Amino acid sequence: MNTLRSLLVLLWMVVTVIPFGFALIVGSVFLRDTRIWWLFAVPWLRGVIVAARVIAGVKYRVQGMENLPAASDMQRIVLCPKHQSTWETFFFPSMTPHPLAYVFKQELLYIPVFGWCLARLKMVHIDRSKRSEAWTRVAAQGRKLMDRGKWVIMFPEGTRTERGRKGSYKSGATRLAVATGASVIPIAVTSGRCWPRRSFSLVPGTIDVSIGAPISAVNRRPGELMDEIEQWIEREMQRLDPEAYRMQPPESPAP
Repeated sequence: MNTLRSLLVLLWMVVTVIPFGFALIVGSVFLRDTRIWWLFAVPWLRGVIVAARVIAGVKYRVQGMENLPAASDMQRIVLCPKHQSTWETFFFPSMTPHPLAYVFKQELLYIPVFGWCLARLKMVHIDRSKRSEAWTRVAAQGRKLMDRGKWVIMFPEGTRTERGRKGSYKSGATRLAVATGASVIPIAVTSGRCWPRRSFSLVPGTIDVSIGAPISAVNRRPGELMDEIEQWIEREMQRLDPEAYRMQPPESPAP
C-alpha cells in the first residue's frame, strides 16, 4: 500500500510540474523574480507537501515559527537545516515569509522542466569540483540575493544523511553569514522518518521541524559559529527523534 501511495505522489509531481514549470518559464520573461516565486513556484511546492500528506500520510508539525523574521523584516538570513531527505527541499520554500535562494549543484539544472525553473528563479548553482570558484560565486551571488530581499538556504552537511546519523558539517553557510553580516537560523528536521534518503518510498507518520533562534554572525568566526549551529541541530535531532539514535550503532572514532 505504501508503494502505491508513493507512486501516486510521484505521479502527481510529474504531471503537475509540467504546466507549473512552463508557466513559470514564460512568466519569467514578463515578471520580476519575486512575483514568479509566489505565483508559480510556491503553489507547486506546497502542492507536493499537501499531496504527500493527503495521499501518503506524511504529516508534519513545526516548532519555533516565531523565530523566523516577519515578511516586513529585511535583515539578512541564512537558513541552516538538517538534511535527511527530499521533503525539506520542497517544504522550506513553501513556508517561509521571504523567497529563498538555494545553493545547489549545477547538475540539477539539466533536469527537464524542474532544472529550467531553478535557472529562472535566480538561485546559486555551483560546480562542486571547483571549490575556490564555488565559494567566490556563493559569496558574490549570496550578497546580491540578500540585497534583493531573499534568504539564502544552505544544508551544512552538503548532502542527505541517514536518519540517526550526523554528516560532516561544513562552514560555507557561516562563512557567507560572516561575510554579509547575516544571521544564521539552525533548523532540525526529522524527515528521514517518513521519506528516507535516496528513496521515494514514503512512510506514513509525522515529520518534526524545529526552528532555532537567529544567531548573528557579526564579529564571529565561521568555524566556531558552525560548531554552535551543529551542536544545536544535533542536540535537537536527538530530542525530536530519540528512537533513530538508539537504533544506530555508535560511529567509529576518526583515526
